[in-house]
Amino acid sequence: MSHETVASDTPWEKVANSIEFIPADYSSKTQSESVAQEMLRCDPVDMDRLVDAGLPFEDRSGVRHFDANDLYNLGMYSQKGNTQPELTFRLLFRFAGRSVEDLLRPKAWDFRVRLECAECEGVAPWRFEAPDVVRFGGSIAGGAAPEPSSGSAEYAATITTTGARTPLVSSELRNLTREYLDSGYRWQMIPVAMQADYKLVHDLGATSCIAASLLLAERFRAAGYRAEAKRGWFCGVLGGALDLPHACVEVEDEDGVFKTIDIAKAQLAARLSPNTQDFQELCLGSIYNKVIPSTASGNASFGYHECGSRLPAHVHADIRSAR
Repeated sequence: MSHETVASDTPWEKVANSIEFIPADYSSKTQSESVAQEMLRCDPVDMDRLVDAGLPFEDRSGVRHFDANDLYNLGMYSQKGNTQPELTFRLLFRFAGRSVEDLLRPKAWDFRVRLECAECEGVAPWRFEAPDVVRFGGSIAGGAAPEPSSGSAEYAATITTTGARTPLVSSELRNLTREYLDSGYRWQMIPVAMQADYKLVHDLGATSCIAASLLLAERFRAAGYRAEAKRGWFCGVLGGALDLPHACVEVEDEDGVFKTIDIAKAQLAARLSPNTQDFQELCLGSIYNKVIPSTASGNASFGYHECGSRLPAHVHADIRSAR
């Protein structure tokens, strides 16, 4: 679908019509109305208008609760200039308008992960999709696999990432990538489980990190290239890991080298400013030091506990600059 462009004085009803709300099957309405008002810098009347315009909610003990993704998307596309999502977005991506040389140097990170099994059935081994930086010129110090346990486990290492300019050689890969970027899909915050259903996401006219990578990898394979969407962590912002899903496409180029396409970050940088062109180009084949790739495929969880629970482990990452 096409999305309306909104201006700073646009009524909230039009903002609501410009995004796609999270379908009920994937929605988790955990944010109270007071939190929503603070997040969107609006008042109760505005919330009534948003609800009337279709913003889904659940009434619990007389208090309306909303999905955090819906609230983030409303704020991000509101053009109000003062909502928490807009301010956070500008803060997160201010690096993208600077020289990319700083993104190409070696960078060390204190990497800490806590794995939690919500429905644990006892002591069992953990399966954790660990950082996968060595094949990209990085290194790992520490990083012992979690010991068998119940309930929770931890993984700790010092991770060194590095950047490298490896632009796409294949004109076909470049054309497929540009075709995707020009297709009009709107980036939105979307739950990980829904992102795995990448056809649904794109049928809604939306896109997201994992969904975009899964679809682009599929198109690369259809064109005869070896390609796979892989998950990882975007780090070095707000003091720790960016608590958002992250994925890229790894594709074997015509020169026999696997290149990384960070399609979502290219999309987001383009929204920020035309001054991010150098960073956008870096996202199309090269690697940079703010991403820690993992061994997890694009639609897989970072971890499982082999205790018999059918749920993937909750994986909480804390990634801080080591120097």
